[in-house]
Amino acid sequence: MKTVVAGATGFVGRSLVARLSGDGHEVVACSRSGSAVPGGRSVAVDVGDEAGMAAVLADADVAYYLVHSLDVGEFRDRDRRLAEAFGRAAATAGVGRIVYLGGLGEDPSSEHLVSRQEVGTALGAAGVPVVELRAAVVLGSGSISFEMLRHLTERLPFMVCPRWVRTAIQPIALGDVIEYLVRSVTVAPGVYEIGGPEVTTYREMIAAYADARGLPRRLILDVPYLTPRLSSYWVDLVTPVDSTVSHALIESLVTEVVVLDAARTDAAFGIEPVGVVAAIRAALDAQAAELDHGLMRLGSGLVDGVYAERVVVPADGAPEADLDADLDRIGGDDDWYGLAPLWQLRRLLGRLMGEHWTLHRPSVVADGADVDWWTVVDRTPGRLILRGRGWAPGEAWLGYAVDGDEVVQVGALRTKGVFGFLYWKMLVPVHLTVFRSLARHRVVRARRAPQRTSV
Repeated sequence: MKTVVAGATGFVGRSLVARLSGDGHEVVACSRSGSAVPGGRSVAVDVGDEAGMAAVLADADVAYYLVHSLDVGEFRDRDRRLAEAFGRAAATAGVGRIVYLGGLGEDPSSEHLVSRQEVGTALGAAGVPVVELRAAVVLGSGSISFEMLRHLTERLPFMVCPRWVRTAIQPIALGDVIEYLVRSVTVAPGVYEIGGPEVTTYREMIAAYADARGLPRRLILDVPYLTPRLSSYWVDLVTPVDSTVSHALIESLVTEVVVLDAARTDAAFGIEPVGVVAAIRAALDAQAAELDHGLMRLGSGLVDGVYAERVVVPADGAPEADLDADLDRIGGDDDWYGLAPLWQLRRLLGRLMGEHWTLHRPSVVADGADVDWWTVVDRTPGRLILRGRGWAPGEAWLGYAVDGDEVVQVGALRTKGVFGFLYWKMLVPVHLTVFRSLARHRVVRARRAPQRTSV
């Protein structure tokens, strides 16, 4: 089929595009920026531009609508108008059906949840059949709700929470949402409620995240008088998520979001969703697997619980072949990294944290090989990506790429618990200087390569 995904750069959209492409469909990935989305033909278009959207939708069998405007102040009216325009564009283009991911909640009182359900109605106003999937929290890296859960649990061993932490909620794994979206092309149009097998609460999800992450249970004290608005300001202090979006989400947390008609959904889709702990583990594992091969795309800063430092240095005439060959010399020697005394000191300090790092050089530096305190996860010409083994502060990655006359180095840490967070923050002042020195060391070694060969 030809499928069009509006909102393709969002965390659900990216996963959906990859899945549809992997299933052999032609995928057009739409966003306002036109940013490249792996697996799809990326197009820059505003869903409110009816003529432009109709042109993109021409000959499409299915159009997925994954757009929201929570990052703007007056999102409700804007979202309704955008959905109406998209529906008219789809009708003009002759699209067979629209598939929309909305929100659960019976007679919700919050602007966010009311808006989500209004959008489903607006999409079908022009006559195109709509499959509307209503979900609660989607457990996947990049979801605002998941990132709130991640940072609250990781950073706070003790927390004071408002009464909404006991509101009933039925979260669902990102992988299951994608499966529902894919199968929506064959079910009868209408509204379907989707969720995982467990009805839980935010309080219980915090405990589930701690279990999945291997952290001690968090001590939670309920304060009944802490309103959603007041608690949203508290969340701003603790988490780095977009405050405009988080405030809208928190306002909706007083509404129970549970599946009321599971039988209809089960009969139509035949999917058995996974539980909360399994969904959280799957989200963390998927993020780690993505970093194994996408590390070099990261910039400096914090994204979805991962702190990264990116350094680019000139090759200064060092041949690409020598730079690449030096990547195969890793292992068994602190000098390969640069600043050898600091690495030796880091190993000694690591023993106090329970780490057991040893130098080790494999016969071949290839995917899956253990090298020092790393595992090679991506060794291709001009590229080496390492994932840390046995790091106490969290999961670490170190990567190098030779790009023409430049060498790119990216170091990243997905911090674990309060200790990991403090570990990274304490090292921030020295990271940039140290990382630049490590990157320049790659060039120094490559320029010495002919001398080593002649000797």
